[in-house]
Amino acid sequence: MRQDELSPAPHSKKDRKIVGRGIGSGHGGRSGRGDKGQKARSGMTRRPAMEGGGVMPSLLRLPHKRGFTNIFRREYIPINLSSLNIFPDGSEVTPEKLFTARLTKSPDLPVKILSGGELKKKLTVKANAFSAQAKARIESAGGKAEEIE
Repeated sequence: MRQDELSPAPHSKKDRKIVGRGIGSGHGGRSGRGDKGQKARSGMTRRPAMEGGGVMPSLLRLPHKRGFTNIFRREYIPINLSSLNIFPDGSEVTPEKLFTARLTKSPDLPVKILSGGELKKKLTVKANAFSAQAKARIESAGGKAEEIE
C-alpha cells in the first residue's frame, strides 16, 4: 500500500454546508435560520440556562453547593473477606498479591479489608487498613491481620 492509494472511509468526510448563495442552492434566502428574531442574527449568543418567558432558569432554582471537600481524604480500595478465599491456606496476602489476583487495579493504591462474607482459610493479611470486624474474623480463623503504611 502506498501513500497515494490511501483514502478516507466512505461517508466519513462530509461536505461543508454552503449557505446564502441563492435559492437554487437550497440554502439561500434566509440561509436556514428561519424568519428574523434573535437566533437569526449574526453573532447570536445566549446563556445556556436561558429559558425565556420570564421564568427563573432551573440552574438558578437549584440550591448552591454546600459543605466542603476534605483535601486530606484517603480513599481505599475495599476488599471483602470472602474474596480472600482464593489464596491458598497459610499464605501471606499483600497489596501486590491482591493486584496479581486482579482484586485491585494497582498495587500502589491503599487497600482496606472489610468483613463482608466468610473467611475459610488461615491467612496472614497485610493491608493499609482493616475494619474492626474484619480484623476479629481473620484472627478467629487463625490468621493474622497486619497494618502496613
